Amino acid sequence: MTINYETVIGLEVHAELKTETKIFCSCSAKAKDAPNTNVCPVCLGLPGTLPTLNENALRLSVLAGICLNCKIAPLSKFDRKNYFYPDLPKAYQISQYDIPLCTDGYLDIETGNGKKRIGITRIHMEEDAGKLFHRNDATLIDCNRCGIPLIEIVSEPHISSGTEAVAYLKKLREILVFAGISDGKMNEGSLRCDVNLSVRKKGEPMGVRCELKNLNSFKFVEKAIEYERDRQIAVLESGGVIEQETRRFDEKDLKTYFMRKKESQADYRFFEEPDLPHIVITEEYLENLKSSMPTPAHLRRERYLSEWGIPISDGEVLTLSVEAADYFERCAAETEYKRIAANIIITELPGLSQGGGDIRRIAPQRIGALCDVWGKGIINSATAKKLIRRMWDGEELDPVLTVEKEGLSLITDFDKVRSFVLSAIAKSEKAVEDYKKGKATAARSIVGKAMGESRGRAEPELVARLVTEELDKM
Repeated sequence: MTINYETVIGLEVHAELKTETKIFCSCSAKAKDAPNTNVCPVCLGLPGTLPTLNENALRLSVLAGICLNCKIAPLSKFDRKNYFYPDLPKAYQISQYDIPLCTDGYLDIETGNGKKRIGITRIHMEEDAGKLFHRNDATLIDCNRCGIPLIEIVSEPHISSGTEAVAYLKKLREILVFAGISDGKMNEGSLRCDVNLSVRKKGEPMGVRCELKNLNSFKFVEKAIEYERDRQIAVLESGGVIEQETRRFDEKDLKTYFMRKKESQADYRFFEEPDLPHIVITEEYLENLKSSMPTPAHLRRERYLSEWGIPISDGEVLTLSVEAADYFERCAAETEYKRIAANIIITELPGLSQGGGDIRRIAPQRIGALCDVWGKGIINSATAKKLIRRMWDGEELDPVLTVEKEGLSLITDFDKVRSFVLSAIAKSEKAVEDYKKGKATAARSIVGKAMGESRGRAEPELVARLVTEELDKM
């Protein structure tokens, strides 16, 4: 049935900006503090108060536009979006209507058929509303979130499936988080998505769309799209018509349900916000902002692969944040063994930081020196890990000098290694008998004992070879 239909999807993504204070007042932007503690007359909309634009919120909004290839309006303004709801104390939301800050952008995603460009209609600034808690017969209102700065990123209806929608959201989230625009925590509501979806038979005009509100996970976005697509097709196939409406997604039964008829723009009675001046963006402001932007994560991953042979999957871990990527690059600059540096940052440091602590606590110069002695085969992995632990615990050691001073380098002398092997064999009667009976795996315990005899310093490959040679002689 679905094969005869096309799905047309546009996304409206609301992203909380990573600011210390709210968009139009000096209240803390920490929504999770005790209810109604981060509020003031301005964000509560009390009579006689005046808003003042948070310059950092503006900077992050413009930065989002640059990152998403938008045109930045040299002149834009704020408007009042009027509607009454219990979590909106002013009974209007300060937003942007006809002259948004950013327009005509795009985002490229990877699909099963190759690269696809998703157009971005606009990005505009606005303030968040409060939050309602429904308990028994009562509804509680927390206004901490009132006035937290948001950007709304509106895509063109270029998305054709739940899979493409998720690819778009993941790429968008990575860009916003990496540039420090938003923390992107979907489970906390920092990034949430409305889906506008319609279906049509191939070659026919656009169908009537329904809006799916406030989806906050990649999984639920995909499931909601799949269900709503099938629902609309079933309605049309049975001879019905699609009503333009707003629907909610139930996370338990994975279905969408009617909420209300979809509002029109006229219902909001937009008019220009009289208490805020126009926003003027100069070329100088834009150039300064562009010059301070970090290199995007996807370009860094491509460079890591082409120049240093680091797989894209490892690059994705190294670029989870701009701080992590910058730290890796500083470490890599200190050594010729870039992949070892990547392995330390991906595998070793996160394990040590589980109890708390910044993975960047070890100086890049020390990581680089450790990579050199490890990469050149002067020490083995066991010794390297011990040195990493010591540096993590605050010991300001020089890996090169410490290896030399404490005699930690690998033992590669043939006669010395053979003496460790012979000692281990002499102490492993059962393993020797098992090996003679054809159990080749018995050699492993002897290898382990030989390494123990050398306190982990014998060259492992030489140990393994000599153990096999000595056992075969027997």
